Amino acid sequence: MTGIEAAGLGKRYGSRWALRDCNLHIPQGRIVALVGPNGSGKTTLLHLAAGLTRPTEGAITIEGAVPGRERGLVARVGLVAQDVPLYPRFTVGDTLELGRRLNPVWDDGARARLRQLEIPEHQRVGDLSGGQRAQVALALALGKRPEVLLLDEPLANLDPLARRAFMQTLLDSATDTGATVVLSSHLVADLERTCDYLILLASSRVQVSGDIDDLLGCHRVLTGVRSEVAHIEGVASIVEEHHTDRQTTLLVRTDGAVVDPAWASEAIGLEDLVLAYLGHPASSALPPPRVAVGAAGSSS
Repeated sequence: MTGIEAAGLGKRYGSRWALRDCNLHIPQGRIVALVGPNGSGKTTLLHLAAGLTRPTEGAITIEGAVPGRERGLVARVGLVAQDVPLYPRFTVGDTLELGRRLNPVWDDGARARLRQLEIPEHQRVGDLSGGQRAQVALALALGKRPEVLLLDEPLANLDPLARRAFMQTLLDSATDTGATVVLSSHLVADLERTCDYLILLASSRVQVSGDIDDLLGCHRVLTGVRSEVAHIEGVASIVEEHHTDRQTTLLVRTDGAVVDPAWASEAIGLEDLVLAYLGHPASSALPPPRVAVGAAGSSS
């Protein structure tokens, strides 16, 4: 089943496109790393998915429903926004009680998760550390038992221990509920340990999309004696190339086995893959196009 699907999705603010020609098909239950430089459209995509804004063109659906048009979808989607907007004068307990009263479905396991993290319910939210506030925001989002959970850079201001605790809470919950999770972050090393699907945005467009294992499996680093590269059997495209006086190194996307003895082949990690594509925005790794979904969004 499809968790999130977009076809020709775009959002324009005045003359500037924040997102353009976005085509996505995210299977249900995946944990998605949403990566890209500042201004690439990550927050815009999450806001469109959450129904906080309407598309200028194209369409997006969440498990078949159109965000912002079907009121019942609000209860099925959780969002942790970039600035973690919580009421600072509320206690942690007040915040959870607000979540319980505002949502038709509520899991009081949120309280147990915060107790395990030693975050007291009597503490005012404004007096918590950044890591603790992020955990409260995550508990609030998870408490509604969402089918889709959207997180906009929640790790940005957390120290390494707080990031690890946050990611463990997220992974445990996603495993328990089977929710589709989209996590925006610049911290690729943290994402690599948790996520199984990648969306890379660059210049307001989708540059790379797909299962992480599949993407890593079809990309290789080739090393050989310095040469002008023409054609290599098994190589679909060259993403990046470097030359020294004696050696040529290529990062390639393959469409078969590379058996040429002139090239030594090595696997690549997610961070190196992301950085290579970000450094070469004309390159892309996208699945075949799918049939359009939904109806076109209204202009705004």
